[in-house]
Amino acid sequence: MNQKMVRQYLEETTNGCFVMHSGNSLFSGQGLSNPAPHPINTFVFNKGAEQSVVIDEIPYTMPAQSILPLVSNQHFVFEHPEALVAWQFNREFYCIVNHDAEVGCVGFLFYGIHHPMFIRLDAADVSDITYMEGVFSTELMLRDNFQGEMLRTLLKRVIIKATRMAKQQCESYRLFPDEKMDLIRNYALLVEMHFRREHEVSFYADALNKAPKTLSNVFALLKQPTPSTVIRNRILLEAKRYLHYTDKSAKEIAYELGFENPAHFSRFFKANAGKNISEFIKKSCTPASL
Repeated sequence: MNQKMVRQYLEETTNGCFVMHSGNSLFSGQGLSNPAPHPINTFVFNKGAEQSVVIDEIPYTMPAQSILPLVSNQHFVFEHPEALVAWQFNREFYCIVNHDAEVGCVGFLFYGIHHPMFIRLDAADVSDITYMEGVFSTELMLRDNFQGEMLRTLLKRVIIKATRMAKQQCESYRLFPDEKMDLIRNYALLVEMHFRREHEVSFYADALNKAPKTLSNVFALLKQPTPSTVIRNRILLEAKRYLHYTDKSAKEIAYELGFENPAHFSRFFKANAGKNISEFIKKSCTPASL
């Protein structure tokens, strides 16, 4: 069993944070992102056999020898954390200098068309990522003026490698031009930024300089949920997170998510979750749902 380990780099000038986790107690509870003072992205490297992972209360199977990117504020619990290594970073650490979108915080790995995205590794990939694990670990023990930039360089290498592998494994990226795929990604990014206040497709279409019909056609071509469904699903996910992980009332959540009144929010929740708010809270509190 791996020994528990947490190594961390903090950058005082930018509030940048980079953390490396391993060990069987580090992936329990509500997810590594919860204790962080700022939104933080995560790469999880499963070095062992396939295992279950619950992400925002939905169970998935993580393949053996694979990588899983997770965006900030996701909650997750793994079945066998002793087989995992995770690297976490916030925007201030890696994206403050606006890295190219494909290998940054708003890139394909975090705002592509498939989530969660399990990236399978072959033997050579496993060897390379394992080597990188050792380099990260060594670098995190150093303390000099080069440490931050070296960690950013190493992280960028991992992101580029993971992006290449993910695109090879994603049929849509082999069949359709980057322009259409980027439209999906940019739409998802805009929704992430504005879903608490903007609930209409027209807002996002205007921001992208596209007609709503054009968006609908591209989403249909790539067999994605409709643009309006993307908005509804994101609002619903955030509502469930508030209900499950906070003590906020339905009224408070309604205003947090941009609804005119609690009754409107209640109708929205029941229509899209299939149960009313009180039923959801009751089920979330039972052992069977954990």
